[in-house]
Amino acid sequence: MPTYQDRRSSGVASLGEIPNHWPVTALKRVLSEPLKYGATEPGDESDPNSPRYLRITDFDGDGSLREDTFVSLPEEIARHYYLRDGDVLFARSGATVGKTFLFRNYSGRACFAGYLIKASTARHKLTPEFLTYFTRSPAYDAWKDSIFTQATIQNIGADKYARLPICLPPLPEQQRIAAYLDASCAVLDAAVAAKRRQLETLDALRKSIIQRAVTRGISESVTLKSTGNAWMEQIPQGWKLVCLKRIAAIQGGLTLGKPYEGPLIERPYLRVGNVQDGHLDLAEVSVIELPASVAKGVELRPDDVLMTEGGDLDKLGRGYLWKGEIPECLHQNHIFAVRCFLHKLKPRFLAYVTAAKYGRDYFEATGKKTTNLACTNATKVGEFPIPLPRLTEQEAICAYLEKKLGEVKNIVTGIEAQIATLTAYRKSLIHECVTGQRRISEADVRQAEQGGGQFVPPLALGLGMNGGTQRGGIHHE
Repeated sequence: MPTYQDRRSSGVASLGEIPNHWPVTALKRVLSEPLKYGATEPGDESDPNSPRYLRITDFDGDGSLREDTFVSLPEEIARHYYLRDGDVLFARSGATVGKTFLFRNYSGRACFAGYLIKASTARHKLTPEFLTYFTRSPAYDAWKDSIFTQATIQNIGADKYARLPICLPPLPEQQRIAAYLDASCAVLDAAVAAKRRQLETLDALRKSIIQRAVTRGISESVTLKSTGNAWMEQIPQGWKLVCLKRIAAIQGGLTLGKPYEGPLIERPYLRVGNVQDGHLDLAEVSVIELPASVAKGVELRPDDVLMTEGGDLDKLGRGYLWKGEIPECLHQNHIFAVRCFLHKLKPRFLAYVTAAKYGRDYFEATGKKTTNLACTNATKVGEFPIPLPRLTEQEAICAYLEKKLGEVKNIVTGIEAQIATLTAYRKSLIHECVTGQRRISEADVRQAEQGGGQFVPPLALGLGMNGGTQRGGIHHE
């Protein structure tokens, strides 16, 4: 990797050493106008002819502007907050605090929301592209971490952004660095996108494997019979179609906010947020004080199948097998605990049925929908028709699915590791360039724009669907 021979300490902990000829300055000294907060008025979706009102939600995670959302502001308000091509927007609070968005190549008129701060660079000193890449680097992350307080909601106001220390290469170098990173990051981003498409394909494969097994069994050939049921019109010979309430008990959960008297005990309890798609998230588990008699009626037991009662439509009836991960754990009323009659229904088989497309379709179709949320109830859960083979076949299906889904999971894990490697490499590459650890020449830019010439970690070279490696969109010549 070509580097600068003459380096010095930047005097800023987050920047470390930089090339001798790169000065360090505060952001406010290389702006064409002071940092500016956006409009605080709410947007109006009714007038697409008015200037677009940009919010944080109008930008994707990579900083690109989304085209599937549009909120506008009246002209008389928007004209005080217009954006120009090349303006950089900083998020000042909340979960996205510190993120930046480069406003570029937008054909219409646009203004920006009050929780964004606009920075217009003095182009003869600092290019907006270099500034944006700088804010994608670990140096910028370290600076953010150093100024955060212990407040619950983090905030970076214009006064703090104005003092952001940034190293300042000569303008031609800034332009070379931005051009090099544009080309290099495009290749890396394309590789990540390809791998995310692989994950989507594998997820579809996982769902199809489950669907086939729990509705048709695992035999190569199967004879079907009619059920007369609209939800599942055919099942294999020898199977039954039985309402869940006839082969399991459905336990409702704990209603929060009730006042209790007398001696109380403390117990952990699960919320809907703890029951995710295919796994439990137990990083944060709430606790409650209540009488022991009340706790006993809503306590989870190993082999209970947890089914969610409300939330987003695709989350209704989502099931997960509880294995007693937390002793004496209770569940909120937005989660049902389904307790299978073990001489009829295997809990793991039921969990697979709820995960199948068939189960998802049932709960999405029968759920009660509101503007943003949906919910089901104990009646709908109890009426859920279960395709029911004999116990020995249920066990065989579960063993088959455990094996097949384990194979899929191994491939998924490998691809996820490669995405992490690519993401880390991208961040490291940006850091090396914007802090002068990597020297970028015109030849480097041409080579990057032609799609080759730089080293990418071996794990980032591609993963075939069978788990093997292959050379993908990034290569080393």
